[in-house]
Amino acid sequence: MARKGSADVIVRMWEARAEPYGFADLITWVCDTALPELEHDPLHLSSEVFSSTDHRVVVVSKWRSNPQPLPEPPAMLVARPPHSWDFTQVDR
Repeated sequence: MARKGSADVIVRMWEARAEPYGFADLITWVCDTALPELEHDPLHLSSEVFSSTDHRVVVVSKWRSNPQPLPEPPAMLVARPPHSWDFTQVDR
């Protein structure tokens, strides 16, 4: 039997690699500027922020539908443009 994804919740993963000197500032921007803009959307369920030792910042947000993009971070803080992917849970 084929497994299919559940359309109930969409999970968006957003990832950016910070310039080494901008790592702390990128985390602050995500937490204090970018996420508050999304959290007022009635389709937004929750968000978590993660960081890695190689200066990456990851945001995992859950949405009822139609996930909204994070705003573009200040260019001086990122080593390259951010990437994002949408996922749905697999029924197993």
